[in-house]
Amino acid sequence: MKKVVLVSALVAAMCTAKAQDGGSNAVKINPLSLFLATGNVAYERATGESQSFQLGLFYSGVKLSSLKYSGFGITPEYRFYFGGRAEAMNGVYAAPFLRYQNFKIEDTDTKDKVTFSSFGGGALIGWEKSWDSGFMLDLFAGPAYNSGTVKAEGTADEDNFNISGGIDGFGVRTGITLGFRF
Repeated sequence: MKKVVLVSALVAAMCTAKAQDGGSNAVKINPLSLFLATGNVAYERATGESQSFQLGLFYSGVKLSSLKYSGFGITPEYRFYFGGRAEAMNGVYAAPFLRYQNFKIEDTDTKDKVTFSSFGGGALIGWEKSWDSGFMLDLFAGPAYNSGTVKAEGTADEDNFNISGGIDGFGVRTGITLGFRF
Protein backbone atom coordinates (compact mmCIF):
# COMPACT_ATOMS: atom_id res chain seq x y z
CA MET A 1 0.00 0.00 0.00
CA LYS A 2 2.88 2.38 0.80
CA LYS A 3 4.35 1.74 -2.67
CA VAL A 4 1.04 2.66 -4.34
CA VAL A 5 0.83 5.91 -2.34
CA LEU A 6 4.49 6.70 -3.08
CA VAL A 7 4.11 6.02 -6.83
CA SER A 8 0.85 8.04 -6.94
CA ALA A 9 2.52 10.97 -5.16
CA LEU A 10 5.48 10.79 -7.57
CA VAL A 11 3.20 10.74 -10.63
CA ALA A 12 1.14 13.65 -9.24
CA ALA A 13 4.33 15.65 -8.59
CA MET A 14 5.59 15.03 -12.13
CA CYS A 15 2.22 16.02 -13.63
CA THR A 16 2.16 19.20 -11.55
CA ALA A 17 5.71 20.05 -12.60
CA LYS A 18 4.81 19.41 -16.23
CA ALA A 19 1.71 21.62 -15.94
CA GLN A 20 3.74 24.44 -14.39
CA ASP A 21 6.36 24.05 -17.09
CA GLY A 22 3.61 24.57 -19.63
CA GLY A 23 4.12 21.36 -21.55
CA SER A 24 5.40 20.95 -25.07
CA ASN A 25 2.09 19.94 -26.72
CA ALA A 26 -1.14 21.79 -27.42
CA VAL A 27 -4.50 21.03 -29.00
CA LYS A 28 -6.50 23.96 -30.36
CA ILE A 29 -9.82 24.63 -32.09
CA ASN A 30 -11.07 27.56 -34.14
CA PRO A 31 -14.50 28.44 -32.71
CA LEU A 32 -15.29 30.89 -35.54
CA SER A 33 -15.09 28.12 -38.15
CA LEU A 34 -18.28 26.63 -36.71
CA PHE A 35 -20.18 29.55 -38.27
CA LEU A 36 -19.05 28.18 -41.65
CA ALA A 37 -20.16 24.61 -40.83
CA THR A 38 -16.51 23.63 -40.46
CA GLY A 39 -14.64 21.79 -37.75
CA ASN A 40 -11.06 22.98 -37.37
CA VAL A 41 -8.53 21.40 -35.00
CA ALA A 42 -4.76 21.86 -34.69
CA TYR A 43 -1.98 20.09 -32.83
CA GLU A 44 1.14 22.10 -31.94
CA ARG A 45 4.38 20.72 -30.52
CA ALA A 46 7.38 22.68 -29.29
CA THR A 47 10.51 21.61 -31.18
CA GLY A 48 12.93 23.92 -29.40
CA GLU A 49 13.03 26.83 -26.98
CA SER A 50 11.56 29.29 -29.49
CA GLN A 51 10.17 27.07 -32.28
CA SER A 52 7.22 24.76 -32.81
CA PHE A 53 5.50 22.68 -35.48
CA GLN A 54 1.74 22.80 -35.95
CA LEU A 55 -0.51 20.55 -38.00
CA GLY A 56 -4.02 21.81 -38.67
CA LEU A 57 -6.92 19.81 -40.08
CA PHE A 58 -10.39 20.91 -41.08
CA TYR A 59 -13.56 19.27 -42.37
CA SER A 60 -16.64 21.01 -43.68
CA GLY A 61 -19.99 19.60 -44.69
CA VAL A 62 -23.49 20.88 -45.16
CA LYS A 63 -26.53 19.84 -47.17
CA LEU A 64 -29.10 22.34 -48.41
CA SER A 65 -32.02 20.82 -50.31
CA SER A 66 -30.45 18.70 -53.07
CA LEU A 67 -27.01 20.34 -52.86
CA LYS A 68 -24.40 18.67 -50.72
CA TYR A 69 -21.15 20.50 -49.94
CA SER A 70 -18.14 18.90 -48.24
CA GLY A 71 -14.45 19.53 -47.97
CA PHE A 72 -11.29 18.97 -46.01
CA GLY A 73 -7.83 20.44 -45.71
CA ILE A 74 -4.49 19.97 -44.04
CA THR A 75 -2.12 22.78 -43.05
CA PRO A 76 1.39 22.11 -41.70
CA GLU A 77 3.33 25.13 -40.44
CA TYR A 78 6.58 25.84 -38.62
CA ARG A 79 6.62 28.67 -36.09
CA PHE A 80 9.54 30.89 -35.06
CA TYR A 81 8.82 32.84 -31.84
CA PHE A 82 10.70 36.13 -31.58
CA GLY A 83 8.63 38.60 -29.53
CA GLY A 84 7.09 38.74 -26.08
CA ARG A 85 8.58 35.88 -24.10
CA ALA A 86 10.03 34.53 -27.37
CA GLU A 87 9.43 30.99 -26.20
CA ALA A 88 7.64 28.22 -28.04
CA MET A 89 3.84 28.59 -27.76
CA ASN A 90 4.07 31.93 -25.94
CA GLY A 91 4.77 35.17 -27.79
CA VAL A 92 4.87 36.77 -31.23
CA TYR A 93 5.76 34.42 -34.08
CA ALA A 94 6.30 34.16 -37.83
CA ALA A 95 5.25 30.96 -39.57
CA PRO A 96 5.61 29.71 -43.13
CA PHE A 97 2.88 27.20 -43.99
CA LEU A 98 1.64 24.86 -46.71
CA ARG A 99 -2.00 23.94 -47.34
CA TYR A 100 -3.88 21.31 -49.30
CA GLN A 101 -7.66 21.72 -49.72
CA ASN A 102 -10.28 19.58 -51.43
CA PHE A 103 -13.96 20.54 -51.76
CA LYS A 104 -16.90 18.85 -53.44
CA ILE A 105 -20.34 20.15 -54.44
CA GLU A 106 -22.84 17.49 -55.44
CA ASP A 107 -26.42 17.71 -56.65
CA THR A 108 -28.06 14.60 -55.22
CA ASP A 109 -30.98 14.87 -57.71
CA THR A 110 -28.97 15.08 -60.95
CA LYS A 111 -25.82 13.33 -59.64
CA ASP A 112 -23.72 16.21 -61.01
CA LYS A 113 -20.53 16.71 -59.07
CA VAL A 114 -17.81 19.37 -59.05
CA THR A 115 -14.54 18.94 -57.18
CA PHE A 116 -12.22 21.83 -56.34
CA SER A 117 -8.72 21.11 -55.07
CA SER A 118 -5.77 23.36 -54.37
CA PHE A 119 -2.25 23.35 -53.02
CA GLY A 120 -0.47 26.41 -51.76
CA GLY A 121 1.28 28.17 -48.96
CA GLY A 122 2.03 31.45 -47.31
CA ALA A 123 3.34 33.16 -44.21
CA LEU A 124 1.73 34.25 -40.96
CA ILE A 125 2.44 36.72 -38.21
CA GLY A 126 0.74 35.77 -34.98
CA TRP A 127 0.55 36.12 -31.25
CA GLU A 128 0.02 33.18 -28.94
CA LYS A 129 -0.54 33.36 -25.19
CA SER A 130 -0.28 30.38 -22.82
CA TRP A 131 -1.55 30.80 -19.28
CA ASP A 132 -0.36 28.80 -16.26
CA SER A 133 -3.71 26.96 -16.26
CA GLY A 134 -2.80 25.49 -19.67
CA PHE A 135 -5.37 27.47 -21.66
CA MET A 136 -4.16 29.19 -24.82
CA LEU A 137 -5.21 31.93 -27.23
CA ASP A 138 -3.72 32.22 -30.72
CA LEU A 139 -4.36 35.14 -33.13
CA PHE A 140 -2.83 35.15 -36.63
CA ALA A 141 -3.02 36.65 -40.14
CA GLY A 142 -0.98 36.59 -43.31
CA PRO A 143 -0.89 36.30 -47.08
CA ALA A 144 -1.48 33.01 -48.88
CA TYR A 145 -1.28 31.74 -52.44
CA ASN A 146 -3.07 28.65 -53.75
CA SER A 147 -3.12 26.98 -57.14
CA GLY A 148 -6.38 25.16 -57.76
CA THR A 149 -8.17 22.99 -60.28
CA VAL A 150 -11.79 22.15 -61.03
CA LYS A 151 -13.06 18.76 -62.12
CA ALA A 152 -16.70 18.29 -63.17
CA GLU A 153 -18.67 15.05 -63.53
CA GLY A 154 -22.07 14.52 -65.09
CA THR A 155 -23.67 17.49 -66.86
CA ALA A 156 -21.85 20.06 -64.69
CA ASP A 157 -19.64 22.46 -66.67
CA GLU A 158 -16.21 23.35 -65.29
CA ASP A 159 -16.31 26.73 -67.04
CA ASN A 160 -19.27 27.84 -64.88
CA PHE A 161 -17.19 27.77 -61.69
CA ASN A 162 -14.92 30.58 -60.54
CA ILE A 163 -12.56 29.19 -57.88
CA SER A 164 -10.92 32.41 -56.79
CA GLY A 165 -11.27 33.69 -53.25
CA GLY A 166 -8.57 31.70 -51.47
CA ILE A 167 -8.86 28.49 -53.45
CA ASP A 168 -6.99 29.70 -56.54
CA GLY A 169 -4.78 32.79 -56.43
CA PHE A 170 -3.84 35.17 -53.65
CA GLY A 171 -5.82 35.43 -50.43
CA VAL A 172 -5.51 36.13 -46.73
CA ARG A 173 -5.41 33.53 -43.98
CA THR A 174 -6.64 34.72 -40.59
CA GLY A 175 -7.79 32.98 -37.47
CA ILE A 176 -8.40 32.79 -33.78
CA THR A 177 -7.87 29.53 -31.93
CA LEU A 178 -8.46 28.47 -28.36
CA GLY A 179 -6.69 25.51 -26.88
CA PHE A 180 -5.03 23.68 -24.06
CA ARG A 181 -1.31 23.14 -23.52
CA PHE A 182 -0.10 19.97 -21.85
